[in-house]
Amino acid sequence: MIETLAYYLLAINVITLIVYGVDKFKAIKNMWRIPEMTLLGLAAAGGALGAWLGMKMWHHKTQHRKFTILVPLFVVLWVAGLSWLLNQ
Repeated sequence: MIETLAYYLLAINVITLIVYGVDKFKAIKNMWRIPEMTLLGLAAAGGALGAWLGMKMWHHKTQHRKFTILVPLFVVLWVAGLSWLLNQ
């Protein structure tokens, strides 16, 4: 189970990082954007570290209060949950 969870978290974080990069590209090109709920949903679903890295790498959504609060919160919650799970 732990191995499957590790693969899932790796995949969701890579996908989230890419999606944040694509959305930043679309923002620069004034194209149709990825909804904010999708971006936050990916972070909540385990891609919080990828979201945080995407925010830092591409300076994306760093001025949006809900992203600057929720993404780090999701990172903390996932780390706490994983820590608890690994200590069981």
